[in-house]
Amino acid sequence: MTSPTPLTRPARLAAGARVAVVAPSGPVPEERLQAGLDILRGWDLDPVVAPHVLDRHAGFDYLAGTDTDRAADFQAAWCDPDVAAVLCARGGYGAQRMVDLLDWDALRAAGPKVFLGFSDITALHEAFATRMGLATLHGPMVAAVDFLKNARAQEHLRATLFEPESVRTIASAGATPLVPGRARGVTLGGCVSLLAADLGTPHARARARGGLLLIEDIGEEAYRLDRILTQLLRAGWLDGVAGIALGSWVDCGPYEGLRAVFADRLGGLGVPVVEHFGFGHCEGALTIPFGLGAELDAEAGTLTLDEPALA
Repeated sequence: MTSPTPLTRPARLAAGARVAVVAPSGPVPEERLQAGLDILRGWDLDPVVAPHVLDRHAGFDYLAGTDTDRAADFQAAWCDPDVAAVLCARGGYGAQRMVDLLDWDALRAAGPKVFLGFSDITALHEAFATRMGLATLHGPMVAAVDFLKNARAQEHLRATLFEPESVRTIASAGATPLVPGRARGVTLGGCVSLLAADLGTPHARARARGGLLLIEDIGEEAYRLDRILTQLLRAGWLDGVAGIALGSWVDCGPYEGLRAVFADRLGGLGVPVVEHFGFGHCEGALTIPFGLGAELDAEAGTLTLDEPALA
């Protein structure tokens, strides 16, 4: 089983680095944004807020401003030579609506930077992987409650950004093997409903072959997760996947029912599967780098990166 090539790692952050905060998806509560900015300043970072982060779309209250404005904010932040990282304020819904409005040639020309987000931001993680060959960080967002309230989530993200060699082994104390074993591959994943929604779109990843797939979701009942996983199976997207880690499933129903779906849909792939890995919408969520070579040990509950997440 051949693993895909690891992607380009952006540089780690240093004290005084300027970081841009953008809102590619849903509307951002101002008080939570300000609290998140205070945390970043406490890390000796210099956060700048994109012009439309606090906008609300006039017709669709689930969007942070118009698609054009959200894309323009993102474009300007990434192409600013003084910005070392682009951090998402929150997820929600909307990234798919603006991803094709970005000038990917200009983004490539601006060079690699740290990109951070999760949930709906999965659409952008996939775009950075397939259109730019850039490794990204799936982790807590600036205006998200977990980042604001949970010390473990903050510390794991801070270590990943500033001292990535200290978190080369990512361990989840509650992890248990659904299918035991070890696997090597390149990390990818995110919100599984977004991965399914990406199928058939321009520049979508053809399949997860050779990858270590880390998936989670929120608000999807067991039958809908069954449908999502079945769609990925029928499309051949899971053919050749090397291993799977299951994160959080907040508001998805009793876990016993979810576990039965995962065992039924994923257990026959013949690869290690670990559950309760502690990333995604849960409290104290771990930061997971995407696009790096790694080893997944389902029984130990560890993901060991071949090299630090950031250069």
